[in-house]
This record gives sequence, structure tokens and C-alpha cells, in this order.
Amino acid sequence: MLFYYDYTYWMMLLPVLLITIYAQAKVSSSFNKYSRITNRRYLTGAQAAEAVLRQNGVYDVRIERVAGNLTDHYDPRTNVIRLSQSVYDSPTIAAVGVAAHEAGHAVQYAVGYGPIRLRSALIPVTQIGSQFGIVLLILGIVMSFEPMFLAGIVLFGATTVFQLVTLPVEYNASHRAIETIESAHLLDDEEVLGAKKVLSAAALTYVAALLTSVVQLLRFILLFAGRNDRGGRR
Repeated sequence: MLFYYDYTYWMMLLPVLLITIYAQAKVSSSFNKYSRITNRRYLTGAQAAEAVLRQNGVYDVRIERVAGNLTDHYDPRTNVIRLSQSVYDSPTIAAVGVAAHEAGHAVQYAVGYGPIRLRSALIPVTQIGSQFGIVLLILGIVMSFEPMFLAGIVLFGATTVFQLVTLPVEYNASHRAIETIESAHLLDDEEVLGAKKVLSAAALTYVAALLTSVVQLLRFILLFAGRNDRGGRR
């Protein structure tokens, strides 16, 4: 109830929600636009990912098709790049950009890129935080048990740190993708601009996720500090 009637919280959150909505719309519109434009080399997403891997000296990563839309990802546990149906066999500008980005993640693991190693190390803590952080926060508020409230803040904070570390990882993967696309001439100059727009829109969603997490964490910290102040004045 504290959140529903706290106008300060909603004033903080509203701009972030608008950014999130804009980011999702931008991703959808950019991907849809450049998914309708065939690249001049008729290079598919799978071929683009393979080209990025070879260009960076990575040869032990498999590329597979996965169901769904925009479900593309690199799985470091199995060392597999999974490309969605709209990317794997598609010879479009968007498909090349997305596939090259996922290959960029594989290259990051291959070269031991620091931030992605840190993000991998944070995953277990983040999973615990996402599952139990909010529960401890709510119980701490309801039971007026400050140590539990504080533990919830710390666990929730781990997810914010994860989002923060994710930003350079995603931007670096896109940078590696575009750099290789240009150096290997996978797309011409005009097409590269389209791929950049698709990847920039996708990166904005990670910015929005971080801002949302920061606002929520800040609000929890302010609530904790306010409760302590009231407790100290009693």
C-alpha cells in the first residue's frame, strides 16, 4: 500500500516507465523495418554469426535455430548461439545485426572479456535476489523487522548491480558486431546504418531496465531510512 499511495515514488517511476515503453516501441519498429529489407549480399543471420566468429578466431561455437520472435541469445553453458526463426534463415539487415551481436557475446567469452565474466559470477546472487529480495522487503515492512527489510534491500540491490554490469556487456557486444560487419564487409555502408539502429534500439531496453531497478532500489532505501528516522525519534 505504501507504493500505491506514495506520489513521490510514482513521480520518480513515471519517466522511467515512459522510457521503457519508448524503448520497446523503438525495438519493435526498428526490427520490423529492417527485417523487410534484404541485404545486398543475401547473407542470412546464421551466416553472419558464423562470419563474426571466424573473423575473431572463434571456431568452437555452434549456431542453432530456436523458436519464438526476438529470442536470440548466446548460451555460454553449452557454447551455442541460438537464433530465432526470423533471424536464422533471414537474409535481412536486421537479421545480420542481431546475429552478429549474439556472436559478439560468444567472442566476449572466448577472449575473457572482464565485464561478462563478472556478470556470469553475479548470476547466482541475482537469481536469489530476484526470488527472495521482494519477499524479504515486504515481510520486513509488514513485520516492522528492520534486519529483514535491510536484507531484502541488499538482495534486491544485487539485481541492480547485475543490470549495471549488463550495460557495458551489451554495448561491447554490439560494438564488436558492427566492427566486424564493417571490416569483413558483411554489409555495405548504408546497410550498416540500419544494423546500428536495430542494435541501438535494443541497447536502450537495457538502459530502461537499469533505470527501473535503480528507482525501485532508491525508493526502498528511502523507505528504510525514513523508518529508522521515525524509530529514532520515538
